[in-house]
Amino acid sequence: MLMKRISFLLLFLSVSLLACHAQFSFRVGKNSPSRKLQMAEMMINALYVDSVDEDELTEAGIRGMLKSLDPHSSYSNAKEAKMMRESLGGDFEGIGVQFQMIEDTLVVIQPTPNGPSQKAGIVSGDRIVTVNDTAIAGVKMLQAEIMRRLRGKKGSIVRLGVVRRDVKEVLQFDVKRAVIPLRSVDASYMVAPGTGYVRLSSFGEKTHDEMMEAISQLSQRGMKNLILDLQDNGGGLLTSAVAIANEFLDAGDTIVYMEGRSAPRQVYKARGNGRMKHIKLYVLVNEYTASAAEIVSGAVQDHDRGVVVGRRTFGKGLVQRPVDLPDGSMMRITIAHYYTPTGRCIQKAYKKGETDDYAKDIENRLRRGELTNVDSIHFADSLRYYTLREHRVVYGGGGIMPDVFVPLDTLRFTRFHRQLMAKNIILNQLNKYIDAERRHLQRTYKSFDAFEKSYELPSSLTDNVIKEAKSKGVEPKDADELATTMPYLKTQLKALVARDLWTMNEYFQVWNQQSDILKRALLLISNGEKQ
Repeated sequence: MLMKRISFLLLFLSVSLLACHAQFSFRVGKNSPSRKLQMAEMMINALYVDSVDEDELTEAGIRGMLKSLDPHSSYSNAKEAKMMRESLGGDFEGIGVQFQMIEDTLVVIQPTPNGPSQKAGIVSGDRIVTVNDTAIAGVKMLQAEIMRRLRGKKGSIVRLGVVRRDVKEVLQFDVKRAVIPLRSVDASYMVAPGTGYVRLSSFGEKTHDEMMEAISQLSQRGMKNLILDLQDNGGGLLTSAVAIANEFLDAGDTIVYMEGRSAPRQVYKARGNGRMKHIKLYVLVNEYTASAAEIVSGAVQDHDRGVVVGRRTFGKGLVQRPVDLPDGSMMRITIAHYYTPTGRCIQKAYKKGETDDYAKDIENRLRRGELTNVDSIHFADSLRYYTLREHRVVYGGGGIMPDVFVPLDTLRFTRFHRQLMAKNIILNQLNKYIDAERRHLQRTYKSFDAFEKSYELPSSLTDNVIKEAKSKGVEPKDADELATTMPYLKTQLKALVARDLWTMNEYFQVWNQQSDILKRALLLISNGEKQ
């Protein structure tokens, strides 16, 4: 009897599938890949040994297809898509981190400057694995649910478990949630007589307005040269990048164009109404300058409008188009490449479906010596281009190679210092110091100028850093390494004290004193050189 029932069910299933098969074949064609994909989904749903969630099965299929394409095409379910649609210019209450989900783990790309997470000690590269003792890594938790757990009312405390490279144990941080203002201008000040400095962290809806407000204030203080710092700027809105580039270029100058197999060429040009067309411009970049920041850098370089100083940029030049799906979910499909005015493709090379080498590109550059020695950087003749006004040689192949290369100083940032950072020792001691001395510091230093001129880092603070390090098994290998570490460490601590007493603007005024890239730009200005 049982065998007859099974035979009947199989016969019924076969007839049903054949009917669906015939109907679907009529719609999409007998040998269509779409027919093959739908048949596979139908068969799994009907025949698999255990019950399956058809929605999850479909989503897995979409994610798998997109993963086989390029590193930036992606899928977001309905809840995730809703969050992504929030305005880049708005504020929210939370812990303040930019992040990326990598293999079911939340990886911090960058803490919001002066935000709760940065103040607590969260750093780029940290992996948040628990929220209030609940695992969020490796458990296939929806991104929307992770965000719900991280966000909360201003003033509430969330406990984060963090895995950090080179640290064996899971680190614990208590983060007080706050209103997170999404500002793009980290700092703006007169860095030298006649020279203004503006640092942009990203390109959002308000970036152009914020930057022009800063420019206006600096102009009133006699700015004749502008240093635009795009180091570590991961990009953002194309429209924002175009608006900023427009301020420096002449009418009709191409800023960027995009083109793809199914996307006709779309060219963005300057309108000629820029307010900064005659100011001397120096753009600072490094290996973490990406996307919209590369569009601005490339436009400035190709039109010989300014000098680009630093190291070759990241090389993110793929254009994603959002495709809304009926259930509220969304795909972001790469449809085109970004090209600089001379025709250089900004996107660096990648192999479809292989993300490991792509993710390790910066590490590979360091190993090859490209970050430390200009002679280690080689370009094929086929990648040679010429700027549009002075016909200088520039190169394609991904990213923007600066006009003036500044090597990464790997000796100054010692192994001992890296371990102090990795173990969170520096911020631990800083927070204790600030908690104990804040009122005294605020009474003593009524202004940042007074602080910068007369503040001396107490030896007790650095002593406590060394003491805690020793208790955690972190020690310099010899007296020379300690001596090399101390100047850099003291500058960092002073900058962090300034940040906690004021803002990121004051932090960068201290921290930039050790920036080799900024120093090189200032040297170019003082010598009156273009390169």
